[in-house]
Amino acid sequence: MATSSFSRVLLRRLPLLHCPRRLSTTAAAAAAEASEGEGKEEAGGGVISMKGVRMSGRPLYLDMQATTPVDPRVLDAMLPFYLSRFGNPHSRTHLYGWESDAAVEAARAQVAALVGANPKEVFFTSGATESNNISVKGLMRFYRDKKRHVVTTQTEHKCVLDSCRCLQQEGFEVTYLPVRPDGLVDLDALAAAIRPDTGLVSVMAVNNEIGVVQPLEDIGRICRDKGVPFHTDAAQALGKIPIDVDRMGIALMSLSGHKIYGPKGVGALYLRRRPRVRVEPQMSGGGQERGIRSGTVPTPLVVGMGAACEIAAGEMDYDNRRIAALQERLLEGVRSGVDDVVVNGSTEHRYPGNLNLSFAYVEGESLLMGLKEVAVSSGSACTSASLEPSYVLRALGVDEDMAHTSIRFGIGRFTTEAEIDRAVELTVQQVQKLREMSPLYEMAKAGIDLKSIQWAQH
Repeated sequence: MATSSFSRVLLRRLPLLHCPRRLSTTAAAAAAEASEGEGKEEAGGGVISMKGVRMSGRPLYLDMQATTPVDPRVLDAMLPFYLSRFGNPHSRTHLYGWESDAAVEAARAQVAALVGANPKEVFFTSGATESNNISVKGLMRFYRDKKRHVVTTQTEHKCVLDSCRCLQQEGFEVTYLPVRPDGLVDLDALAAAIRPDTGLVSVMAVNNEIGVVQPLEDIGRICRDKGVPFHTDAAQALGKIPIDVDRMGIALMSLSGHKIYGPKGVGALYLRRRPRVRVEPQMSGGGQERGIRSGTVPTPLVVGMGAACEIAAGEMDYDNRRIAALQERLLEGVRSGVDDVVVNGSTEHRYPGNLNLSFAYVEGESLLMGLKEVAVSSGSACTSASLEPSYVLRALGVDEDMAHTSIRFGIGRFTTEAEIDRAVELTVQQVQKLREMSPLYEMAKAGIDLKSIQWAQH
């Protein structure tokens, strides 16, 4: 059976939820009947109720930094390795193992090609979080006798920051560099922070909350001149901006599959061979992935990540032009409907698929709850349970009240103009509604300086 027919057969067998309106293009394929107790369609017209929230059908999906839908072409590549070519890639005595091993190595080459690396420098992991842990803790523990200092920024992903804090508990020193108001690192401050005992510089390529693109080539040049390995968390950059590990001087890099229309549960770690970078494995086991990451390599997931990388290599330019046009449409639409809207992060050095906006005089959680028909977030999915304002926005110097009002819109490959227009309409309606109830907005429009008011405490 042809691989493309597998997905058609499966989709025909999935009962779809009835919805009175057309589904989001990214949500349509996922409209399978929800499992009992999780989400149920109520009688009387396609209303979905889940976790106490009632929605008139599935919402538009604009949270592409949290995750992306699997590209159907990726699913087609994966399905044979679930159904017929299901062998363990580490089985060396029969066809099933041989063909799975060949598929893994082909995927390794696809990932390497997208970043300008040698396939032998790519190691598969469970995701960017694991890759970050191996990079930060693994490298510093390997060189613990000579190197005791790490340089990173205050706006890194939580898994990098927590890995650094873990090292601090072991006696290592960490410098957390502040960033400029536009979210970019100060290169002079970075160079000055590097010491003779610095073992690693870790700076995220594209920030997951505000979309800012750091000057990777400049950072790599500084690290190369200082003789310090440069690690970058490129989970949000892979397939979205051009990456060349040699030109950018990258020694270690963390990658994720589900951020580039691939499957969840798989990622990769790039480790430079010349000059060789060594890490201490963080997991004991059978020594797979040349001892760097033990555990059976999940062939279908790896094949999916490889296919996603190959598709991204061919369509990156087109995707970026289209996404940039949609971002401009979204921003202009919102600004034409409401005032006092601030773009968080650099407007020049950013990935267009990430638009983080703050709406003055509006509480972010109230805005999110009002936007039931649009799936957006107020920051990283990994810290969304916290009621504290985004530490990334606070690092930019954003006032706490404005940090609380931020909404992140994530635009992707399958986002349509109709979805953008609907998101604009709903966002403008909700902001206007909340401001009508806000005495602060009335006071600001009356010319009162809110910061000069001495608020009484009861």
